[in-house]
Amino acid sequence: MATSESSASLPRGLLADDALPLYAQVAARLWDDVTEHGAREGDRLPSERTLATRYGVSRVTMRAALTDLAARGLTQSAAARGWFVARSTEVPAPEGVPATPGADAHTVEGFADYASKHGLVTRSRVLHSVVRPATVAEAETLRIGPGAALFEMRRLRFLDDLAVVLEHNRLPLALCPALAETDFTTASLFATLRGGEPPQLPRVADYSVEARQPDANERELLEITDTTPVLLAHQLAFNQEGRPLELTLAIYRGDRYRFRASITS
Repeated sequence: MATSESSASLPRGLLADDALPLYAQVAARLWDDVTEHGAREGDRLPSERTLATRYGVSRVTMRAALTDLAARGLTQSAAARGWFVARSTEVPAPEGVPATPGADAHTVEGFADYASKHGLVTRSRVLHSVVRPATVAEAETLRIGPGAALFEMRRLRFLDDLAVVLEHNRLPLALCPALAETDFTTASLFATLRGGEPPQLPRVADYSVEARQPDANERELLEITDTTPVLLAHQLAFNQEGRPLELTLAIYRGDRYRFRASITS
């Protein structure tokens, strides 16, 4: 049976299965089945009614099980479209070995995904959100027409109530129209993309990092009162079809961010 790091986070092993709440038992059984069949990120799950029948529980219990998995970052719901796998269950490549030729050993991961995986509480303050025409430079980078609808957002992101990063995101609206209607105070950008129609799955990204001193606005928002520098991370993420999906500038507090990468020949 295929296993993943995600499976280990389920409430198994410490207590007998019948000592767990019914929804937790069903959640563990469902994720075991999903894992065994090697489901991929973005795969649609059967309907709640079908799953409830399969596991012999009520739809209320089934929904609680799915919600429990969603809280762990394993599943995700999309309005009127059902439930989807939010994290790949494929067996990872051995440590240090790229999953695909030319790729490094890392994955494109959103801020909320990182927080969920590490048990951290995240929140966001949306500073700016608008749909506007793409500039010529943005159009060239994102491979869209000049003037095409672009979703732009700036957010201040927190981990466990500590200001960590200022994010400036720009995405072609045509790839995920739901972006314009989503409240990103609480919603995850990558989860919204994964729940799109069709799902948009960030697969690979060009990424660079540089350091500088923060300006006055950055000092205020990131609560910097000393000489702490900021790290500017430029990212261009591509979807499962190789299309540019997200152009992001992230400005991190230098004392609250660490970048790691594997370098191969």
